[in-house]
Amino acid sequence: MNAEIITIGDELLIGQVIDTNSAWLGEQLSLSGITVNQITSISDDREQILSTLEQASQRADIILITGGLGPTRDDVTKMVLCEFFNTYLIFNQEAFENVRRLFHSRGIPVTELNRRQAEVPAACIPLPNPEGTAPGMWFEKDGKFFISMPGVPFEMKTMFTHQVMPRLAKYTEASFIVHHTILTQGVGESFLAKTIEEWENNLPANVKLAYLPQPGIVRLRLTAVGDNKSALERQLEVLEKELKPLISDVIFGYNTETMEEVVGNLLKLKKKSLATAESCTGGYIAHLITSIPGSSSYFTGSVIAYSNQVKTELLGVDATILEKYGAVSEDVVRQMAQGVRSNLKTDYGIAVSGIAGPDGGSNDKPVGTTWIALACGDKTIAKNFLFGEHRGRNIRKAALAALNMLRIELNASA
Repeated sequence: MNAEIITIGDELLIGQVIDTNSAWLGEQLSLSGITVNQITSISDDREQILSTLEQASQRADIILITGGLGPTRDDVTKMVLCEFFNTYLIFNQEAFENVRRLFHSRGIPVTELNRRQAEVPAACIPLPNPEGTAPGMWFEKDGKFFISMPGVPFEMKTMFTHQVMPRLAKYTEASFIVHHTILTQGVGESFLAKTIEEWENNLPANVKLAYLPQPGIVRLRLTAVGDNKSALERQLEVLEKELKPLISDVIFGYNTETMEEVVGNLLKLKKKSLATAESCTGGYIAHLITSIPGSSSYFTGSVIAYSNQVKTELLGVDATILEKYGAVSEDVVRQMAQGVRSNLKTDYGIAVSGIAGPDGGSNDKPVGTTWIALACGDKTIAKNFLFGEHRGRNIRKAALAALNMLRIELNASA
């Protein structure tokens, strides 16, 4: 079976709210063997909703709708669904008891506007919403399934997981879609494509490869389709083993792992500690590291050395070296890494200094020029990068490159 997702809300179209519902639903449907053919975002407008529902019913077996179920006038989805299914609203006592329970738990009286949340189209099967006041609605028409859910993500996810998916499972075909993702850092997708071209050309007919780039990382997603999930898992494992020798130097993880998680696990495993000295990244590396639970066992702290004064006074960078080579230089970043490691008494010290942009570049050091150093034991490694012209992407790329340097060193150490 195939599905289409429709998200409703003016806030989605003007960029005020990012549509995370579609991404989550697409993943859940795919894992259940249901192919998503199209995702559409539309406004809270009667004509838009009616025409989109009609078009979707011609393309998909399952139409999932989120949004527009609130109690205010701009939430028109419920009334338009009544029109589309030629039905009318009726009061649902179970839904009202849920509204009353939620409001009572918050010490808020139920108003007439809130009471209307318990009205549902007579032609639907109401879907309980334990997380909110708007019930979901399940319709069937001409062999197609239409499911309307709240737009609030945590309400939608609970409803889909406990109400919608168990119902859909009774009707979906016994096919499976399995994904395996290989995570790479440090090279672009064109380089990867050239390197693994022969391997990719020999993929089985039921397996597809997708290149999913983002700043500093390229994800390689393998997708296998078939009627035996265990066989598909084994098939992808074999393909991964064939791929790994071709790009082993740039693979840092698999599936949902993050660079900071991988590095954190290595530091914990090897009982090593880390400190960072950050200039152009402004604490972003420290933020990534501390986003992992338990990072206090290996991360000591960070010095955000944005000014030259902090570099010299807190990290011990030689002012003469700063004057001669500039803050964005190999000599300075080496001293920053050594200084933070020494001052915070850690096994490893990472330092970053660069020109994030959009201003500050020169012919010799264009925007994106970044020096990264890693101090450990009696050695300090330094590398120069040229990331690009976008400030946000440069910061992200620099942080990932720095953590990857540490990952490689940790793997190489005894």
